[in-house]
Amino acid sequence: MDRYQHVYVMRHGHRLDNFDPDWAAKAARPWDPPLFKDGMVRAFQTGQRIGSQTGYPIHRIFVSPFLRCIQTASQVVAALSSLPNAMSSINKTKLKVAIEYGLCEMMNSVAIWSVVSPKDGKFDFDISDLESMFPEGMVDHNVDPIYKEVPKWEESPEKCRERYVKVVKTLADKYPTENLILITHGEGLLTTFSTFYKDTTVLEVDYCAYVELRREVSSKDGSVVETGEYEVAQSGIRFSHDPVTIPTPF
Repeated sequence: MDRYQHVYVMRHGHRLDNFDPDWAAKAARPWDPPLFKDGMVRAFQTGQRIGSQTGYPIHRIFVSPFLRCIQTASQVVAALSSLPNAMSSINKTKLKVAIEYGLCEMMNSVAIWSVVSPKDGKFDFDISDLESMFPEGMVDHNVDPIYKEVPKWEESPEKCRERYVKVVKTLADKYPTENLILITHGEGLLTTFSTFYKDTTVLEVDYCAYVELRREVSSKDGSVVETGEYEVAQSGIRFSHDPVTIPTPF
């Protein structure tokens, strides 16, 4: 039976240090800011928009371990669960969440300033504490992560972009009959959009902007037979493009 797989790749909400210039100086983890209050609101609203505009279930959410992404994912989960008219399609009792290191921020001084990064280059995350931010039973501990640890500090921008593309493609192929939301950082969203939406130059990526990748998946007797090419839609990304034919948005 033919159907579509939908993969959302979403940027986190507004980060606190961009609104409170004094926060980093007194923070224990100045490289891992939480969301600003407006970031919480926008994350929730974005989750509502995705949930209310879809006629298909969201099965899994994968998220970067950085606090701003975890908090964004938590708000998205809350938003999806708050939509009574979409409960049957969202099916919150079956929605699963997993932390994926491959969705991390670009691990270099371009994205994380040296003045706030750990002096030893080690970025520690208390995974149990992060997982506790989601409803009981929602975290899937059986998921085998694509990246089993944080990428090494001072990775090149090129390696980082390769990482993002690998994670998006691998997760989509790993769960071809499920619809996914991947919550990451600005560079991850920029890379995803420019990779799947050819001949574009991204000018700006808003907080909580997202790309929706859609492809046809043909299955028979429960096994995937064939997958089609991705169609791309987006929200909150400003870009320019060369004179090419742009696919009709869906």
